[in-house]
Amino acid sequence: MNREDLANLIFPNINRTIKDYEAMYPKRDLGENARVTRFAPSPTGFMHIGHFMPLLIDYVLARQSNGVFYLRNEDTDTSREVEGAIEYIRHVLEWYHLIPDEYEYKDNGETKGNYAPYIQSERKEIYQTFIKHLIIEGSAYPCFLTKEEMDVIREGQARDKRRIGIYGRYAKYRDLPVNEAMERIKNGEIFTIRLKSKGDFSRKFKFDDLANGEMEFPENDLDIPIMKAKDGLPTYHFAHLVDDYLMHTTHVVRGSEWVSSIPIHYELFKTFGYKMPKYIHIPLILKKDGDTIRKISKRLDPEARMTYYEEKGYPYLAVIEAIMTIANSNYESWREGHPDAHFTEFQFSPKKMSSSGALFDLDKLDNISKNFISRLTKEEVYSEVLSWSKIYDLEFADILEKYKDYSMAIYNIEREQKKPRKDYTYYSEIKNKTWYMYDEYFKDIECNFLEYNLVDVKVILSEYKEIYNDNDTNEEWFNKIKELCNKLNYATDMKAYKLDASGYKGSIVDVTNIIRIALTSLTISPDLYSIMKILGKERILKRLDKIIAK
Repeated sequence: MNREDLANLIFPNINRTIKDYEAMYPKRDLGENARVTRFAPSPTGFMHIGHFMPLLIDYVLARQSNGVFYLRNEDTDTSREVEGAIEYIRHVLEWYHLIPDEYEYKDNGETKGNYAPYIQSERKEIYQTFIKHLIIEGSAYPCFLTKEEMDVIREGQARDKRRIGIYGRYAKYRDLPVNEAMERIKNGEIFTIRLKSKGDFSRKFKFDDLANGEMEFPENDLDIPIMKAKDGLPTYHFAHLVDDYLMHTTHVVRGSEWVSSIPIHYELFKTFGYKMPKYIHIPLILKKDGDTIRKISKRLDPEARMTYYEEKGYPYLAVIEAIMTIANSNYESWREGHPDAHFTEFQFSPKKMSSSGALFDLDKLDNISKNFISRLTKEEVYSEVLSWSKIYDLEFADILEKYKDYSMAIYNIEREQKKPRKDYTYYSEIKNKTWYMYDEYFKDIECNFLEYNLVDVKVILSEYKEIYNDNDTNEEWFNKIKELCNKLNYATDMKAYKLDASGYKGSIVDVTNIIRIALTSLTISPDLYSIMKILGKERILKRLDKIIAK
């Protein structure tokens, strides 16, 4: 009996070789500096901002180098898979317009790209071919340690303050004779496949991380599992090796929590003699919480979920802009010099990432979003608000469709000017800031005139109704307001009024404010003249009559 017999016993249906798969997945025909990146989520939960930043960097690296950005579904951890997670990943990619060049979707059977399958659970035979090769070469072995034995080993290592894992004397089955291993397998004993590590923990190796520079690590000497007992699927580390090699990934972008796995990946690539991709370990995303700064939390922070921004109605490009500002320290200055450029034109540099963590600030996102929406045309704002409302507020969507041109006129108030208004932070708040313009929402509103004498309110509105003309220019309208003030003893000179208000009933501010409240119920609003031009004569007179009658 030899190792080939053992390998054939474990994998009787694996007839292809590594060379067969190398021929099936040839080197990509790309430019010398083209980057091949992948977004490789695990469907064990819903996407959060910690996934999104590396996804965005993957996309930018590929786009700015005429490379390839592909989606790989790492679904080998079947016990933790969350229903709907895969579909949601696809939804997020489409929502943010980060469409992969290559992908595969289970729900509709759609596949694009020459390196399929892009779903790891469908690549089982490929992984097993590589594992079979290692067994034949003597670089992997079946391990029969039970869960109970593993627990005892870990407890002992923790008690003795030793490194946790299977290495040295803990690797009980590392040198088990082939015939004995085969006998155990034939008897139905459960086993995993482990790497037979050639590393020496006392030796160090240097590793160049594109974000953090040169790093030094002890070699891996753990006999890590590379194939699970339950389903014959590979572990994350081994699938990572095989897929990135066959799909010719050039750059791997991932969170700093994966730095500790570098020695394992280094040994796996070295074992096969493959060149490693270049790695970019990005910083943790942090947030300010009172006087402290902490890691953003899926459990504590709603903004950690990527659904949060969609539900709020942030423009997708505003979210991308906010993430880009924390991904590279020079992005904001680049954006100031290139206000109309697409974000993929920015030359991302791993060296310009923060080593201490990326501080994500919702206030900054709000500011970016306000600026972004202020630069949109009225048609664009209307289209975006309608799209959002069709998902989250169907009643408002119906009203928007009923009053298309009217709504666009509302969104155009103080928009087409050098410094446009920045009223809207996200699309979900637009209804709450414009509802008073729609009779359907305004009809049952009781206007509160606060500190004003209701007799004076009635006089002002009655007198104003008599002089109102919907054809007045802005200047004519304001002059009539001033004439009304003079007639009713309200000051039009605010400087004089502030010096001595005793001789007046109030000021022009009070008069315009009373008109504003009658027409909108608000004390603060965009330009009153502009609002009135959009409301139109019929609505204005109807609203004035209602208040006067009361």
